[in-house]
Amino acid sequence: MLPYSIFLVASGLLLSVAERFWPREARQGFFRLPPDAILPLRHLLELNGLASQPLWLQTLVLLVSKDFLQWLVHNLMHRVPALWQFHKTHHSSTDMDWLSNWRFHWFEIVVYQMVLYVPATLLGFSAEAAFGCAIISTAVGHFAHANLRVRIGFLKYIVNSPEMHTWHHVHPDEGPPDRNFAITFAVWDWLFRTSYLPAEFPRRLGIRS
Repeated sequence: MLPYSIFLVASGLLLSVAERFWPREARQGFFRLPPDAILPLRHLLELNGLASQPLWLQTLVLLVSKDFLQWLVHNLMHRVPALWQFHKTHHSSTDMDWLSNWRFHWFEIVVYQMVLYVPATLLGFSAEAAFGCAIISTAVGHFAHANLRVRIGFLKYIVNSPEMHTWHHVHPDEGPPDRNFAITFAVWDWLFRTSYLPAEFPRRLGIRS
């Protein structure tokens, strides 16, 4: 049975996201502090008016900052045993295609949203920027999990792709574990030396049963 505390967190996060995208009253803020109390804080956190910046700039800033936080969380999911118990669902497939991007334990959504949603809200990104960011992240995620034998040349240092992400899913008996944590941008793995990209593709995927 789903613990009540987890239900409260998950339902609250779900409704918070829904209210952000489909508000009945668009002027209603996330916090209930008086306007004169929250105004200085919002000016500080909005990075000198980020919400008023062009949509392309908002989307780019949100995409990069969100992706780095996701990279950190993804890294922790492999290194913290309690988190790995949930994340291993995503790695249990022995065959991988774009649909594998949607194979995960529901608790991962709770973890990611707890880390990502509040900063994104406080920084004042528009709903349109959040939507554009979600489209880009999902497209790259589908591509990275796709059953494709492709090489993307120099772009491998920038964006995630099948040639790198299949090695993230390699079976422990066939390659080094805990490498290539990239979600959208591969640059984090190259910068922090968690990248692994040999000439061939892995022969076996999955986890030890």
